[in-house]
Amino acid sequence: MLDLLAINPIAFKLGPFPIAWYGIIIATGIVLAFIVVQREMVKRGVHPDFLTDLLIWAIPISILSARIYYVVFSWDYYKDNLDQIIQIWNGGIAIHGALIGAFITTYVFTKARGVSFWKIADIAAAGLLIGQIIGRWGNFMNQEAHGGAVSEHFLNTTIIPDWIMNQMTIEGVAYHPTFLYESLWNLVGLVIILLLRRVALKRGEMFFFYLTWYSIGRYFIEGMRTDSLYGGVLRAAQVVSIVTIVVAVVLFIIRRYKLKVKETYQDK
Repeated sequence: MLDLLAINPIAFKLGPFPIAWYGIIIATGIVLAFIVVQREMVKRGVHPDFLTDLLIWAIPISILSARIYYVVFSWDYYKDNLDQIIQIWNGGIAIHGALIGAFITTYVFTKARGVSFWKIADIAAAGLLIGQIIGRWGNFMNQEAHGGAVSEHFLNTTIIPDWIMNQMTIEGVAYHPTFLYESLWNLVGLVIILLLRRVALKRGEMFFFYLTWYSIGRYFIEGMRTDSLYGGVLRAAQVVSIVTIVVAVVLFIIRRYKLKVKETYQDK
């Protein structure tokens, strides 16, 4: 492994204000996801302003719900440090919380606009994966969301580039780059979704695939991480992943075989 210096999580400063790589990477993921989803929405007959109007609500609500989720599952700490609950700039958000906030906001917004929630959810699936693929690299910059320590054998045989393992070496100990595992898992999922766009899936099924694919990967990768949030003795993310998979499969069966949904992804 190369003997390199760890990457500074601060990209630059604007006067006294530090600009973190984490924020830059998250913003980049949002912008790229927006471009992809916007083009697909217009192609599928959605008004060009719909996504912008949705994100005005969805982004702040998702950030708030991501923080609430994190605080709830870290309550043993925050109950004695109430003043730190609002200090989101010190870290502490959870992607499952963000997704819950985004889903609820999208559902309410689509109902208010008279647009099919399932149609929007299907189109947004690729964008969600793009945001997650890129966003995980913010964890890389912060040397967080990693797994347990790796063995010398792992370091000698891994195909993971030295510059990644160097950043995942903290105080002389190298850790599994679980952020990378999740990013790559989501990349494969994105490729599959782009291929599925050519298949006559029923409306909602693209979204169900996203939920199932992401949750399967997250369940196993979460088991490797050392920074998991817990609900009692269980890892919160693993519980949420199992519930999500069950709900997605049940809704898939109900909509396809009981409700016999006729609209497909390609329908405008």
